[in-house]
Amino acid sequence: MLRISDTVKTAWFPRVFPFLLFVTFIALESLIEFISRYYAPLVIVAEYDSYIFYPIKTVLVGIAMLFMWKRYTEINMRNTFSVKNVLVGLMAGAGVFVLWINMDMKFATMSEPKEFNPFIIDNSLFFYLIISFRLFGSSVVVPVFEEIFWRSFIIRYIINPKFENVPVGQFTWLSFVISSIFFGLEHNLWLAGIMAGVSYSLVLYYTRNLVVAMFSHGVTNLLLGIYVLTTGNWQFW
Repeated sequence: MLRISDTVKTAWFPRVFPFLLFVTFIALESLIEFISRYYAPLVIVAEYDSYIFYPIKTVLVGIAMLFMWKRYTEINMRNTFSVKNVLVGLMAGAGVFVLWINMDMKFATMSEPKEFNPFIIDNSLFFYLIISFRLFGSSVVVPVFEEIFWRSFIIRYIINPKFENVPVGQFTWLSFVISSIFFGLEHNLWLAGIMAGVSYSLVLYYTRNLVVAMFSHGVTNLLLGIYVLTTGNWQFW
């Protein structure tokens, strides 16, 4: 019988746990929203749960990754921010952002998005805290754990279950297609998500550097956050 301590020591655990922890909070929000349809006292909780849970899951996932950081041997900072890599990351990230905000098509949306509008918060301190956590979470924490999960673990695991033996950035059509599709299906805007998955994978293949893919992902999310705050298109948040 595999003990918890043995599971924690496995190579896949630090790459999967932060992702599952974040997704658990998303599932909890969906559960609260579902129950609130039949239990009136939960309606007010369902309305504000995302504003409460986002800072919590951002902090918890961030702490989890910091504790396991030394185990992410695929993260190589050497030559990460060369001029070439920075330009590739910026252009790819900005390109995904432009495509993302122009792919808000009905057929490419899984469900009616739950808008994250911080302007409903009356307290100015909480308002700025909520915005800060959202921008930091989406542009720093999310790109790190998602790229570790999708572009480091999943894409290599499909090639070989002993994924740690697969070099970062090794290409196969099967791993490229499957990881990109499932990355897209993780998002409400699934078509835009698939497009983003393809783009970040291409960045990884070109640079052979996971951190550049994280950087590109972060650029997209930061631009998207600024766009949402300045235009009020809350469906993208």
